[in-house]
Amino acid sequence: MSRSRRVVVTGLGPVSSIGIGAEEFRALLFAGESGISPVESFDSSVFQATLAGEVKNFDPADIVENINPRRWGRTAQLAAAAARLAARDAGLDLDQETRLRTGVVIGTTNGESQALDELTVQWHERGPGCMAPTVVRQIPAGNIAAAVATELQVEGDVMCLPTACSAANYAIGSAADSIATGSADVMLAGGADSVNRTTHAGFMSLGAIAKKLPQPFDADRSGIVTAEGGAVLVLEELSHALRRGAPIYAEVLGYGLNCDAHHIVHPDATSISECIRRTLAQADITPDDVDYICAHGTGTPTNDVTEVSATRMVYGDNHPPVSSIKSMLGHTMGAASGFGAIACCQAIQIQKLPPTTNLKTVDPELGEGIDFVAGSSRPARVRTALNHGFAFGGNNAITVFSEFHEDSTDKEV
Repeated sequence: MSRSRRVVVTGLGPVSSIGIGAEEFRALLFAGESGISPVESFDSSVFQATLAGEVKNFDPADIVENINPRRWGRTAQLAAAAARLAARDAGLDLDQETRLRTGVVIGTTNGESQALDELTVQWHERGPGCMAPTVVRQIPAGNIAAAVATELQVEGDVMCLPTACSAANYAIGSAADSIATGSADVMLAGGADSVNRTTHAGFMSLGAIAKKLPQPFDADRSGIVTAEGGAVLVLEELSHALRRGAPIYAEVLGYGLNCDAHHIVHPDATSISECIRRTLAQADITPDDVDYICAHGTGTPTNDVTEVSATRMVYGDNHPPVSSIKSMLGHTMGAASGFGAIACCQAIQIQKLPPTTNLKTVDPELGEGIDFVAGSSRPARVRTALNHGFAFGGNNAITVFSEFHEDSTDKEV
């Protein structure tokens, strides 16, 4: 990434099953809090698995300032609320000049999935002519990014990226490029998705839903727990952030993208290892510089083995600690790597590793010599952290964050 326009993270906005807002999320994440509970957003009695990572007691009206939540779907509400929290955390003053140089990139897997479920029921019960126009208007996935732009009243580029479970990392990489190349000074970037019947049923049909809690890397793991949330970060050009005295959590060193181009649902270790190498090269760091990996870590038998096989190809015997926050949040789909990015920034901020909860016995197939931060968090020197995001269709995206160090040229801005 261009070093002439450095990109830093100045605000964090998590809306998750374990907590809302940067402080609450950090406290409960590093305490190993579980956000998994019985499904409430739809009737799950027909399913064998009835758990999800839902955001309970979420009222967007308590957070947002400009949008009317009733006009937007739940995913857009989660995104807009997360963006508002991130902007507050950053102390962002959006005057007219700043609005023109501020954009939005939000990733998603399912878009407004709850609204689509509702329309499906209306179609089935009353026919296509009787579907509620208010719900139909919520369907376009672009509304998710538009809700953020409307809430913050920004006038730069606005984009929604539907690259499934790596979408938030795609969004962060795209947003960082906009700043590094001079197209923007500030970007709101991340992802959002909602728990819904269709996604739950789809993963159930694939045999990928956990029987109980998510257990990434455990010998007894059985799959994912579907979840939801909004995860948005404020990315800012360094001199812009320094001029206004903004808090700086971390610097975005770079990102890497590639596609397996192999199988719609089966990940490829060689391709993922190449994505890791691309990320390190773009960030101009070596494998030895990585202090922590926030894993994709879904808890499915195939994903965990493939991901660890890929990291071993890159790091060999000098493997950094790895953990999966999906053990606490569940799989938040398009928001997943957004929460991972927030976790990386907070790990750097407080010099602590987030845990992989529910990990009792590491799967022998993963081999020995890797620290999965099992059970509870712990202090560690975290200077550089990689955030993994891998998706159906082979869409791989990795972002890398580091401690911010102000050099002599920065001090002159």
